[in-house]
Amino acid sequence: MNKCIKLRVMPALIALAFSGVASAAGFQLQNQNASGTSVAFAGAAAVAEDASTIFFNPAGMTYLPMGHSISVAGTVISRSVEFTDTGTTRMPVINPLTGAPTGSFHPLGDNGGDGGGNSLVPAFYYSYAISPALRFGLGVSATYGSETEYDESFAGRFSGRYTSIHQINLNPSVAYRVNDMLSLGFGINYAKSEVEFRQDAPFVGAPEGKLSGDDSAWGYNLGVMLQLSPATRLGLSYRSSMKFDLEGSQVIEAPLNINRSITAELETPDNFSFALSQKIGDRFELLADATWTGWSTVNALTPMLSNGTRATAPLRYNFEDTWRIGLGGKYQLNPTWNLRAGIAYDESPVPDDASRTMTVPDSDRTWLSFGARWQVTKAASLDMGYAHIFFKDSSTERQVKNTAETATLQTVRGDFKTSADLFSVQMNYNF
Repeated sequence: MNKCIKLRVMPALIALAFSGVASAAGFQLQNQNASGTSVAFAGAAAVAEDASTIFFNPAGMTYLPMGHSISVAGTVISRSVEFTDTGTTRMPVINPLTGAPTGSFHPLGDNGGDGGGNSLVPAFYYSYAISPALRFGLGVSATYGSETEYDESFAGRFSGRYTSIHQINLNPSVAYRVNDMLSLGFGINYAKSEVEFRQDAPFVGAPEGKLSGDDSAWGYNLGVMLQLSPATRLGLSYRSSMKFDLEGSQVIEAPLNINRSITAELETPDNFSFALSQKIGDRFELLADATWTGWSTVNALTPMLSNGTRATAPLRYNFEDTWRIGLGGKYQLNPTWNLRAGIAYDESPVPDDASRTMTVPDSDRTWLSFGARWQVTKAASLDMGYAHIFFKDSSTERQVKNTAETATLQTVRGDFKTSADLFSVQMNYNF
């Protein structure tokens, strides 16, 4: 019976890591500050205007004032994820003793309501000038995370009904100004992830299966800042991949009453960004960037039982590497107010409908953003940003296979309509 039960529940451990629609492509969170939200994060690796540069390019700390610099930010993400069924097949009822269909079928279900919701993404950054050339910093932020929940009657409930992932990243960093033109930065990343997933198992009674797990991992990030002229600055940044060995529990409710240990390996992608800050006159600053993300590391993942044997067939996502491009601008209206706006295009790593899952109904997206910075006092400023993300309409034709990948139990067919609104606030203080 255990071998059959793992048929549909064990693969969910991997799906935890791809839980719904985050603000950047795949399951990544772009919202590391509010000053970036207002320009769609265009030129983020070259801006260096507050302590949040620690995340985007640690070399930018050398451009901050002497003393202590603190930035505290929060972003509310309001997401809508709506599914419309276009021909999902019924899931057969599986006998848990034999693993074979009983001849009857589970009810098809419905569109599952709105799978989105509201969430808060916090961030904190601190930088200290040890000397004019040497800086130390610490960033604490959520780098990956989202939550997706459909109604219990969702037609895709055997593929995934609820997912949650929360990952907090600690990023101690140093920066050194080599000369007036060149600054270098280096950071260490320690990330802690906690995940949960729920879906129905295709056995008699459709009992709910729940997985929860956590792990931590190490990585690093590098940054280079080039001040080519008083008006032109280039930023280069790289953030490494991180490998997680997820450990947790698998629980299936009565009447099966299963509770056992499970593991799976996950490697989050690395990324490289090239950014430009170009001042035009005394008041306008043009921002631009191009960012590559190595999503192809997420191809086929294999969940394992605690005894070291393969729990099920590989879970295939077939992710592809992506590019993100952004263009923004800042205008100094007066000594108190700086106005901002930006646009960005972000590719999805999901290559086709067959690879699009219930928990990652991801698609190409376009950002439109605006906001402002209010210089409250000489030492304190307040950033306010808003962004609307337009997702390209997408479809899924996801096959639910048996353990041996020799038979398709169900095909989930449907269209997704997704959108997101972001509201960000950030306080900056120097002393």
